[in-house]
Amino acid sequence: MTKTYKILIDGKWVSSESRETFQSLNPATEKSLGKFQSGNENDVNQAVDAAERAFEEWSSLPAPKRGEILFHAASLLRQNKETLARTVTIEMGKVLPEAKGDVQEAIDIAEYMAGEGRRLFGHTTPSELRDKFCMTVRRPIGVCGLITPWNFPIAIPAWKIMPALICGNPVVFKPASDTPLCAIKFVEILEKAGVPKGVINLVTGSGDQAGIPIVRHKNVRCISFTGSRETGLQIIKDAGIKRVGLELGGKNGIIVLEDADLRLAIDGVIWGGYGTTGQRCTAASRVIVQQSIKEKFERLLSERVSRLRLGSGLDKKTDVGPLINRKALEKTHFYTEIGLKEGAKLLCGGSPLKGKGFFYHPTLFTDATYDMRISQEEIFGPSVCIISVKNLEEAIEVMNSVSYGLSSSIYTSSMRSAFKAIEGIEAGLTYVNSSTIGSEAHLPFGGVKQTGNTREAGIEGINEFSEIKTVYFDYSERLQKAQIDTG
Repeated sequence: MTKTYKILIDGKWVSSESRETFQSLNPATEKSLGKFQSGNENDVNQAVDAAERAFEEWSSLPAPKRGEILFHAASLLRQNKETLARTVTIEMGKVLPEAKGDVQEAIDIAEYMAGEGRRLFGHTTPSELRDKFCMTVRRPIGVCGLITPWNFPIAIPAWKIMPALICGNPVVFKPASDTPLCAIKFVEILEKAGVPKGVINLVTGSGDQAGIPIVRHKNVRCISFTGSRETGLQIIKDAGIKRVGLELGGKNGIIVLEDADLRLAIDGVIWGGYGTTGQRCTAASRVIVQQSIKEKFERLLSERVSRLRLGSGLDKKTDVGPLINRKALEKTHFYTEIGLKEGAKLLCGGSPLKGKGFFYHPTLFTDATYDMRISQEEIFGPSVCIISVKNLEEAIEVMNSVSYGLSSSIYTSSMRSAFKAIEGIEAGLTYVNSSTIGSEAHLPFGGVKQTGNTREAGIEGINEFSEIKTVYFDYSERLQKAQIDTG
C-alpha cells in the first residue's frame, strides 16, 4: 500500500487543505515512493502565521542555545547518514557515494552555523564626536521562505535552513516536488533535535500553488531560492520589497592548457561533467582546450566517457545514475539534437537507455564553437562539449561568453596562467587544477551575472539571513549633532 505523507505546520503533521496529493517516483525504476500533500495558499498562510507566532520566542533564545540545537541536528544527521543517503539515491537518483556527500554537506553546514551561535559578530568603531560610542549588532530578519531544488535534496535545504535558524528566523520551507520525501526526513531530524514548533514549517506542493504564495506573502520578510533563471526572474517580480536571494544555475567551463597534467584534467572533467549525471549548477558542461593538445585530449577523454556505467545509484558498479524525470531526459536529448544540427561532432553517447528509468548515455561533443546553444545554455544532463582555443586569452574570452557566472576551473602548471585566469574569469568560484565541483561549508558559494545575487555558506550565509542594526550611545549629557559645523 502506498504511504501518504503530510506537511508540518506549527509542530503538527497535517493534510493539506487542498485534499489533493501527488506522487514522487524513483527515477531509476519509475516506481512510486508515496503520496505527498499538494499544499496551497491556505496551507502557506497557516505556516506563515505559525512562524510569526514562534518568532519572538525563537529570536529571543540566546544564539548559543540555538547553536546547541543545531549541533544536536548535526549529530543526528551523522547517525542517520546511511539511511538518509539511501533515501537521496532512491528519490533523486545520484549514486550512493555522492548521496552520502549530500548528507555530509548538511552535517558540515549544521556544525559551522551552530558555531556561529557564539559569534554572530557585529563591530565597534570610533565616533567622530566626544563621549559617544558606536557599534553594530545583528538582528533576525523575520519569517524566511526557503524554496529549494531537487538535485541536492538534503544539502541545499541545510545551506538555507541552518543559517536562517541560527540568526533567529523561523522558516517556511518548500522543497522541490521531485524530492519531497528527502525534505520530510530532513525536517523530522530537525524536530528531533529540538527545533520548537512553528520555527520550522514544511509545505510540499507545486511552485504555482505553494511557492508563489510564499514569495508574495506580505509577512514573509526574506526569500531564498535555488533553481532556474526563469523562476528566479518571476520571483523578483512577485516578491515586492523584501530580502531576496537567488542562485540560478550556471554554464561552467574547465580550461585545459597545453602544460596541464592531462590525467588530472580528465579526472576533473569526468567528475565535473558527469557526476550527479550532470545535474549540478556547478557541472562542467564546457571544456575549453588549447588547440595543440586537442586531439590527444579528446581521444583520452572519449575513452573514459565511453566506459562510464549507467545504472541504479544503489549498485556499487554504477558510475552515472538516472536523470531526475522524463522531462529532464527529453531535454537532454533535445540538446543532443541541437548540437548535431549546429555542426558539433558527437564522440560518445547521444541517446536514452532503453527500458525503465530515466537514463541517458553520457554524451560528449567536440568541434563545438563558443556561440552554439550547447555551449551557451544550461542542459542539466550528462552532456559535455569540447571547444578549442589558441591560447589562455582566448580561453578566458570563451569562458566569459555565457550569461552565467557560477563556477570555473583551469588546469595548468603555470602560476602566471592560474592567476591570469583568477583575475579574468567572471565567476563566483574558480578552481586551479581541480574540477568545478567541491565547495566547502565555511566558504561562500554563489555566482555573478545571471547566476544570481546571493552568497551562501560561510560568513556570507550569516549575512544573508540577518539584518545589521547600527547603535549609538551618547553619554555626553548634551545634544551633539554629527556632521554639523559647530565652529
